[in-house]
Amino acid sequence: MALITSDTDRFEAARPRLEAIAYRLLGSASEAEDAVQETYLRWQAADVARIEVPEAWLTKVLTNYCLNQLTSARARRETYVGRWLPEPLLAGDPMLGPADTAEQRESVSYAVLVVLERLTPNERAVYVLREAFDYPHREIAEILDISEAASQQILHRAKKHVADGRARTEIDAAAARRIVEEFLAAATSGRTEPLVRLLTQDAVAVGDGGGKVPARAKGFEGAVAVATFLRGMFKPSDAKRKFVGGTPDIYATTANGEPAFVVVADGRVVAITCLEVTPEGIVAVRSQVNPDKLVRATEQWAARTIKEEPLHTL
Repeated sequence: MALITSDTDRFEAARPRLEAIAYRLLGSASEAEDAVQETYLRWQAADVARIEVPEAWLTKVLTNYCLNQLTSARARRETYVGRWLPEPLLAGDPMLGPADTAEQRESVSYAVLVVLERLTPNERAVYVLREAFDYPHREIAEILDISEAASQQILHRAKKHVADGRARTEIDAAAARRIVEEFLAAATSGRTEPLVRLLTQDAVAVGDGGGKVPARAKGFEGAVAVATFLRGMFKPSDAKRKFVGGTPDIYATTANGEPAFVVVADGRVVAITCLEVTPEGIVAVRSQVNPDKLVRATEQWAARTIKEEPLHTL
């Protein structure tokens, strides 16, 4: 059934919210775009005139499609080469969605997206719909075909997993830049001691190369081990320039609301590293270097209206 213009416009008006939901559910911008496109095809095939509440219908279709994708993703990730990490989004990306409340900001932080991978698909869906988009449990129950009481119980479990006993720190853009500048100054000093002072004793460093870029399947654990690894990573070399196809420049930014730095070579984003900060220090250094998960970031980087000088060049 062909859609009339008003029906298409109605879907397009809902697209940003649908993309933001799908990204939080799937941890992948490209998969989120696919999920929204599939939702559009089902909207196009439906008898739209008989749909009483289009927003609820679209959310239900999208969420259930994402739940199926999450179930199959678990099987796919068992064969994934190395460590799987979510696709980071740079500051200003509309797919990050609403950021008016602390709950909304936390729900899309890189640290929380990593934790969400440990939840069941239903736990992830309830957490995202409730915490990030403020859906009442009654509507969540209808979307997931569960009882309202079950939705409340699932949220309680999900929030317990997400909290993980660790206090997270909200950081504004200015503070995030200072943290990145201090981190890069320490990482490029050629010594481990300045880095160790910034890290917690149980700090970890992990990377996702997807089998296309070298990245250890097992991360580094402990402040000294992480600092030693980072010292080597930030040492300039011709081999690194040859590998990335240019001179890598490092810029301070935020990704998913966390302090981050982006490595750019010949206009292409080749790495995004997110720093998880707690009151005790930096507890995790997570680097996304899989080129498949940096396509959107490269597009966003190229579209910047304000150009900056790099903080460091490798």
